[in-house]
Amino acid sequence: MPTESDPPLHVVLVHPEIPPNTGSIARLCAATGIRLHLIEPLGFSLDDRYLKRAGLDYWPHVDLRVHPNWQAYCAANAGARRLLFSARAERSYVEAEIRRGDHLVFGCETKGLPAAVLAEHGEHVYVIPIFTAHVRSLNLSNAVSIAAYEGLRQLGCLSGDAGAC
Repeated sequence: MPTESDPPLHVVLVHPEIPPNTGSIARLCAATGIRLHLIEPLGFSLDDRYLKRAGLDYWPHVDLRVHPNWQAYCAANAGARRLLFSARAERSYVEAEIRRGDHLVFGCETKGLPAAVLAEHGEHVYVIPIFTAHVRSLNLSNAVSIAAYEGLRQLGCLSGDAGAC
């Protein structure tokens, strides 16, 4: 059970590949107090200059956890409630009931989440709708931003009170 001192939400990136996406997501997490989990293998080094540039000088403020694989992440976060986001899901993200301490899980840019992970969490897999046939999916950093702010909205964190979450 999350406590008031825990982050309001967690963002989990499974095998992210593009440094600027992860840098932008790290900056979002620093700005909102969300904990960021990166699950290896990563498609870049954490020392990558493009990753650092996207996060600018916010990296010291990112609550970052790096896990060697999905199993290690699950073991370190036993009991966590996970909501997965996939372009192949059927339920809209607005149907998700996001709770304090939830883990919002996203796959890599080119492959999405592994099929086994999706199957394991079938009742908690959501899509951010796309309204045209010529676009497969949203950019990862955009999708994370949409889901994270929806979660913060549901938690009552967007009141303008910096201490609300």
